[in-house]
Amino acid sequence: MNCAERLVAIFGSQAEVARRFRLDRAVVNNWVKSGYVPARWAMEVEHVSGGQVTAVEILNEANARKPIRLKSRPDGESFFGSALSGSDTMNKYAPAKRISSFHPPQRTLMGPGPTEIHPRVLTTMSQPAIGYLDPVFVEMMEELKSLLRYAYQTRNPLTFPVSGPGSVGMEYCFVNLVSPGDKVIVCRNGVFGGRMIENVERCGGIPVIVEDKWGEPVDPQKLEDALRKNPDVRIVAFVHAETSTGVLSDARTLVEIAHRHNALAIVDAVTSLGGSPVLVDEWNLDAVYSASQKCLSCTPGLSPVSFSERVVDYVKARKDKIHSWFMDMNLLLGYWGETTRTYHHTAPTNSLFALHEALLLIREEGLDNCWARHQRHHIALKAGLEAMGLKFLVKEQYQIPQMNAVLCPEGVNEAEVRKTLLSEFGLEIGAGLGPLAGKIWRFGLMGYSCRPDNVMLCLSALGSVLDDLGYPVHVGDAEAAAHGAYAAMHAEAAKAKKKREAAKAVA
Repeated sequence: MNCAERLVAIFGSQAEVARRFRLDRAVVNNWVKSGYVPARWAMEVEHVSGGQVTAVEILNEANARKPIRLKSRPDGESFFGSALSGSDTMNKYAPAKRISSFHPPQRTLMGPGPTEIHPRVLTTMSQPAIGYLDPVFVEMMEELKSLLRYAYQTRNPLTFPVSGPGSVGMEYCFVNLVSPGDKVIVCRNGVFGGRMIENVERCGGIPVIVEDKWGEPVDPQKLEDALRKNPDVRIVAFVHAETSTGVLSDARTLVEIAHRHNALAIVDAVTSLGGSPVLVDEWNLDAVYSASQKCLSCTPGLSPVSFSERVVDYVKARKDKIHSWFMDMNLLLGYWGETTRTYHHTAPTNSLFALHEALLLIREEGLDNCWARHQRHHIALKAGLEAMGLKFLVKEQYQIPQMNAVLCPEGVNEAEVRKTLLSEFGLEIGAGLGPLAGKIWRFGLMGYSCRPDNVMLCLSALGSVLDDLGYPVHVGDAEAAAHGAYAAMHAEAAKAKKKREAAKAVA
């Protein structure tokens, strides 16, 4: 059923569709006859249908039925007035194969990132481009900063998205805070702690490594001991939620220890922001960075950062020049500050539109509800996976809901399972990294991908693939366990609500 037919089904008749859209009935009849709704109606259709038919569906279908083709001039007609062989005068540089417009397949993304993107975000990203110093864009930037402050739970004025992925956010923090010769304590309990060490070295700093086993949180006592042995350390860096293992470290305690020893803390919140509490002001975080494509469910390529006034003063007091022009905080202060904007670089405007919409969705849902949603679906997924006999890498009290690292059963080819899930079910899950390669699967439940239909698809598909490979799993047990977990949570929530209402009535 195409989009035009779906509209008729939703509203009951072509006449009613015409009335809703204030059109002549012949126009709607032509939509049904041609098999698509023109792309210019995409936003209106999503609005009038209440999201039952999305703008993205309209755009994709319209482009597939009537693709836009652009040509500078007819075949054989030369701009220079003389006949040249072929329609393309640059054909010796042309690709050997015929290339058509790219249309990615529909995937269910349940890996470590990126996540699926909400239709509202996709639609917003496709809006017309405007200049990065346009007054309307500048106004949007201020709204974007306020939405980011809400996500980070901070009043830090310097809270904005760096143009680049989470790795650029990481480098931004280190290149501004680490001078050549500085000793920096880096806590490593996974891949991304290792990348922090690399950043320290490239900045000319001297890393002091606090090592913990992969799958275990950073040990606060080890950090305390390292700071006592190295009283000249002024920077401590750690990963809040380690993407490679799905383990959560106690950011509040680690930062308290750093401050007690007169050190600033750089915190990686790439996987935690939007999925687990990240309380920048309450925990007194100094420099924190994240990524747009994880729990924020936006397009990859932006790294939200937030810096305390302590960090801004620290960077301004540096005697040497920041070793990166593009990431010099002093230069970007003039672009993302609240005063008149000064040109720094061409901002990725449409990606910023998308982040604005993604953060607005979180604001509309409510941050507490967003965290609770991730936890709720994690509990159901976990119940299903454990019903299959699978075990988690991380102990329960340290698990983050949005990244579930599960041990691959002995005798099962983990790569074959992932390949089959992708090819037969369109479902993507992640592999292990470093020493965990070939030993774990990583199931992401982030942002828009964190939904009950994804949980049930994942359990059903995984059970089917494991059963085909001879792993002793009873198909259906996992789904039943997940449904049971959902039912128990619903019952508990209803009971709590009834209790609150009773207490309110008494008061």
